[in-house]
Amino acid sequence: MEQVNYNIITLTRFLTEEQSKHKEATGDFTLLFHALQFSFKSIAYYIRRATLINLTGLAGSSNTTGDDQKKLDVISNDLFINAMRSSGKCALLVSEEEENVIYFKDATQARYAVACDPIDGSSNLDAGVSVGTIFAIHKLAEGSKGTPEDILKPGTELVAAGFTMYGASAQLVITMKGGTVNGFTLDNGVGEFILTHPDMRLPRKRAIYSVNEGNSLYWEDPVKEYFESLKQLQPESKKPYSARYIGSMVADAYRTLLYGGIFAYPADKKSPKGKLRILYECAPMAMVFENAGGQAVNSKMERMLEVVPETIHDKSGIFMGSYDEVEKVKSFHKK
Repeated sequence: MEQVNYNIITLTRFLTEEQSKHKEATGDFTLLFHALQFSFKSIAYYIRRATLINLTGLAGSSNTTGDDQKKLDVISNDLFINAMRSSGKCALLVSEEEENVIYFKDATQARYAVACDPIDGSSNLDAGVSVGTIFAIHKLAEGSKGTPEDILKPGTELVAAGFTMYGASAQLVITMKGGTVNGFTLDNGVGEFILTHPDMRLPRKRAIYSVNEGNSLYWEDPVKEYFESLKQLQPESKKPYSARYIGSMVADAYRTLLYGGIFAYPADKKSPKGKLRILYECAPMAMVFENAGGQAVNSKMERMLEVVPETIHDKSGIFMGSYDEVEKVKSFHKK
C-alpha cells in the first residue's frame, strides 16, 4: 500500500521559503521561476506525448549553430519565449534556437536576463533517450533596461542556474548563488515538482568517466593521455575506470552529479574552441557542479565559471565532475 507523505516540499513552497530568508526580496525572482517551472512542465508533457501526436522528426530547419531542429525544439523554444514574456520579470532572453538576443521591451520593471537551451540533446529524442533543458539567470545591472552586456558575463555573476532532465520522470536540479544544489521530481498526479534530492553533494572521487571517444582522433595529447590512463588498472582498486556515455549532456551530467566521476567534452583539433555553448550549457552546469562540491574547467584548465563569453553563442570545451577527478585532469595538462 502506498505510503502517504504529508510533509511534501513542493518547488513553489521551496521558492517561497527561500524568498522569506531575504528581507530585500521583492518576489520578482520567485515569479520568474514560476514561469520557468511552467515551461519545464509543458516541455515534459509534450515529450511524453511526442510519438502519439506526431511531434517526432525534423522541423525542416536548423538553429544558430547549424544543428537540424526537431519539431520539439521549435515548440519548446516558443514555450520558453512566451513564458518569459508573460512573466514580466525577464528583460531579455538568449536561446540556442535564436540567432539574436530577444528583448521584452514591455517588461519595463524586469530585472533579470535568462539564457536557455530549451531541449539539449534533441537528436536523441526519437530514440527515447533522456534529454533536458538547461537554464541560467543573470540580474541586470542597476538602471539597465536590458543590453547584451547584462548577459555576456562570467558564470560567477549568475543568480541561479540548473537543468531539467526528461527521462523516466522529469528531474529538476536548481542552485542559487552561494547556495546548495537541490533536486526535484515532477509528480504528474498533482502537477508539482517535489523536493526529492535535498542538498545534493558529489562524491569526492569515483572511477567513472563520460566522454565521446569517437572524437579521440582529434584530441590534444594531454587529453589522450588522461583518458588512456583511466583504462589502466588503478593503484587503489586494481580495476580500470568504467565508461558511461549517453550522448545527452543533461543525462550524462545528472548521472555524474548523483554518482560522481567526470564528464568531458574537450575542445579538439576539429573544434578548437569546443562544441558546447558557454552561456546556456557550460556556465550553468559549472555552477551546479561547484555548488555540489565538484569542479568544472575548460580545455585550458581555467575555472569554467570565470570564462567570459565573447558572443551569446560562444563555445568552450569542458571537464566537470568530482573534485579529485578534475584535479587529475589538471595534472595531465601541467606535464
